Amino acid sequence: MCLPNPNWLFGSLTWRLIQIGKALNIQLAAGSIRYWNPMNKLILLSLAQMQIPNRINNSINLAFFMFGDSTVDPGNNNNFQTILKGNFPPYQYGNDFVNQTPTGRLTNGRLVTDYAVSYAGVKDYVPPYSDPKLSTEELLTGVSFASAGSGFDPLTPKLNGAVVSMPKQMEYFREYKSRVEAQIGKERTEVLIKNVVYIISAGTNDYVFNYFGVSRVRRFSYSIVRYYQFLVQQIQQFIQDLLDFGAEKIVMVGLPPIGCLPVVITLNSGHIDRFLKRQCIPRLSEVAQGFNVVDTGCCGTGLLELSCLCNPRSSLCPNVSEYMFFDSVHPTERIYYLLFKALSPTIDLILQGK
Repeated sequence: MCLPNPNWLFGSLTWRLIQIGKALNIQLAAGSIRYWNPMNKLILLSLAQMQIPNRINNSINLAFFMFGDSTVDPGNNNNFQTILKGNFPPYQYGNDFVNQTPTGRLTNGRLVTDYAVSYAGVKDYVPPYSDPKLSTEELLTGVSFASAGSGFDPLTPKLNGAVVSMPKQMEYFREYKSRVEAQIGKERTEVLIKNVVYIISAGTNDYVFNYFGVSRVRRFSYSIVRYYQFLVQQIQQFIQDLLDFGAEKIVMVGLPPIGCLPVVITLNSGHIDRFLKRQCIPRLSEVAQGFNVVDTGCCGTGLLELSCLCNPRSSLCPNVSEYMFFDSVHPTERIYYLLFKALSPTIDLILQGK
């Protein structure tokens, strides 16, 4: 079963994100908000003008940029000194990816954003910005700056093995802009920046591994309400920074029901019998149809394993398609595909210029 206290945050932060979106749309004087709540998993706010600007000589196409955590990190952490990686060969993470390649995605296959860029006809997969072999074409059609383990709280990435913080991701975006300007010029770069669909997905780690985590550092100085308010301020600032850069299409992904994550249930169950005798998650019962296992991950015991603990020495479940989670935190490719289907109407609106 899900833990109710963490799940309260899902609804409250989601409500606040909607208010932020409305305020920004008023500020921009031209925009629209699209609200989705599929399986209480994604909340999408589409901000600003949805119409794609005219392209110079039709040579600059729609692009996607991602910021955040592991839900949109295709392998940036592979190139940094951190234990939060998913590139362990041969067949754990990436077991169902092309050529069974462990790319760094913390799942068995593709992420929502991989499906999104493919659906939009941009490219097959989203590359990590930290890849030193990125081509000019890859840079122009979109990259991910996200880092598994990151969060809006500046302390969260430090607790999670020195991963890339959200402000640092913004710095990489500034670096990206300079690199592209050197290749295609300032004017075309500005058009590209306006064409981009910006996807921000973070916040779960701030609660799971920071406030409610083993260290619980923030709980000594913040009440749950004050911490929530602190995160809202960080989110507002990040979105404002993107708007200052010229962003016109932003998708903000809300928190999942974090009380339903296997690792959260395990760490907060208090007694082993309690989490070994789990029941199906009621609020996800409709989604869970076709999934035989919804409260443990496919990798290892499914209770705690993730990242480096889900390695070649870890056992895998015999049929990953029956599982909602691949490890104790991250969904399977099948779940990511279902979430993409909920996102696809937003992409349609963007492509149609509405």
